[in-house]
Amino acid sequence: MGTRGRASGLALALAITLTAAGCFGPPSPPSPPSPAPAPPPAAVTPSPAPVTQLTYAVGARILRLERGADRPLPTLLFYPVGQPTAAAGDVGAAAAGERPPPGRTEPARRKRVHVVQGKLAWTARPPATGRFPLVLFCHGLSGSPERYADALAGWAAAGFVVAAPTFPHTSEFTDDFRRPDIVNQPADARYVLARVQALGRTRGDPLWHRIDTDHMALIGHSAGGYTATGLLTAGHDPRLRAGVIMAGWAAKGAFAGPPATMLFLQGTADPIVRVAASRRLFARVPWPKSYLLMRHNSHATYLRPGDIGYSLMRSTVIAFLRWTLTGDEPARGMLPHIVYPVA
Repeated sequence: MGTRGRASGLALALAITLTAAGCFGPPSPPSPPSPAPAPPPAAVTPSPAPVTQLTYAVGARILRLERGADRPLPTLLFYPVGQPTAAAGDVGAAAAGERPPPGRTEPARRKRVHVVQGKLAWTARPPATGRFPLVLFCHGLSGSPERYADALAGWAAAGFVVAAPTFPHTSEFTDDFRRPDIVNQPADARYVLARVQALGRTRGDPLWHRIDTDHMALIGHSAGGYTATGLLTAGHDPRLRAGVIMAGWAAKGAFAGPPATMLFLQGTADPIVRVAASRRLFARVPWPKSYLLMRHNSHATYLRPGDIGYSLMRSTVIAFLRWTLTGDEPARGMLPHIVYPVA
């Protein structure tokens, strides 16, 4: 899967039905024994609020990237298309295209070719006019961008370019699963981020002058939190202004260098990443940060439409991205309490 095979002129009208529920991968490494600190003042669940903002239809394309012959990184890229409209409520895959016909389903462990042929409809819609902040999403163990596609499309519909790579040895598509390979994924993510940024500078690419690379964010779920925080180490790109960690853990050396505002999402009933572990991680962050404790939610019960916590997750993440990446102060009012640690 080389870059020469990238479908650079095409867009996809998203029509993906997600098939996985619950945990997307094996348990995280056990946290070292230590007393859990008192709950941070941000650990308060706000009521879901409707997102009434300009929203877009969503296009997508597949980038055939690779960081060396043994590290293919096919990347789903979601972006706004058409003219924005004022709308409230959930935004997601349904806004971008028709659902597959009833009865068309795939087994939980699917081959990528089935996903491409059976779940995505090719179109040629150009991106919307404007420059849109860039968001990089990192999936968890035994996950894939397709599993999170409704959420990714929802963020793109809110006015962001969203890139989601499939990691070579920890995704649901690999025949060579290697859990320890997560230590190599921050470098993969950094490579993908650079390649997507380059599209905005490439004359003739549909995203030429459409990506705001001065305002970027990272989002990671579960082991994807490790991958995302691996880009927030000493000397990291100061244009990485925000990060969202969903039931994840951190890479060695994370939370160093230029400050990036952080949002943590944690389910109270998560058996894989416990609340005490996420609170310890939250306490480590020296930057502005917010903590959303999602009551009655498990490890992945807020990632698909219809899940118990999906609406709250969607509205909170979109508000966070709009505040941190576009300076939307009213969006800040939808967020849990923001903590500003004293250095």
